[in-house]
Amino acid sequence: MTEERLKLFLILLGALFMVGFCLMPFMYMGIISVSSRPDFLSGESLFKFTLKNYHAVLIMKSLHFLDYLRNSLIVSSISAVFAVLIAGLAAYSITRLPLPGKTLILFFVLAVSMFPQISLIGYLFKVMARLGWINTYNALILPYIAWIMPLSLWILVSYFAQIPNELDKAALIDGATRWQTLRKVIFPVAAPGLLSTGLLAFIFAFNEFMFALMLTTNYKTRTTPVGIALFQGLHGEIPWGNIMAASVVTTIPVVILTIAFQRRMITGLTRGAVKG
Repeated sequence: MTEERLKLFLILLGALFMVGFCLMPFMYMGIISVSSRPDFLSGESLFKFTLKNYHAVLIMKSLHFLDYLRNSLIVSSISAVFAVLIAGLAAYSITRLPLPGKTLILFFVLAVSMFPQISLIGYLFKVMARLGWINTYNALILPYIAWIMPLSLWILVSYFAQIPNELDKAALIDGATRWQTLRKVIFPVAAPGLLSTGLLAFIFAFNEFMFALMLTTNYKTRTTPVGIALFQGLHGEIPWGNIMAASVVTTIPVVILTIAFQRRMITGLTRGAVKG
């Protein structure tokens, strides 16, 4: 075996190992979700294929899984849209307008984002309770927007910085206002970056657990991560089949979005990382 073939073989072997290592939890999740007994690997019971777990999470109203999924989609979508919109306006201001202390603003936003959620949830709960927003969508949407804002801002600042200033100057010379320039010139050019940032913001909000656990009380507003985590408390035992089936269904929207827009995500994230 030549050195080049050996090198190629080792690269393929390493790639297969990494793919298998990353996919193993998902494979295990899928197998358990279609198994009648979660302990079949112990050797005391045989694997028996069944769809009763999916039937339970999708049909049984007592589990409220579809309610959880609906709440997650609504809250995550609204939070992502507003976070990207606000971050886009802020990124345009930082990269285009003569604002003093731009770097300090960015680092201040980054520093604020480093506070752990557990240190904020007590004060946040008091604020939401006084506003009467506990167990409402507002109680989740506003914290989510603030939580994913730093990530969105940093991504869009790096992206907007690579858009030539000549586009703004040309639009302003033609008589466009700053708002028209942003809406009709900059945002269309920055569409890949806005889309990739929106998808990341959606995923962050969709997977959030702490705020949803503390600020919701029942299935009317509770999101999927919390709902799945509380399956154990609802039924007195750990229904692994239902948990894994619900987890599989939950990952489907994220996987579909990632596969459908992966090229735009890569383009949007990498364009701001290179110059030119």
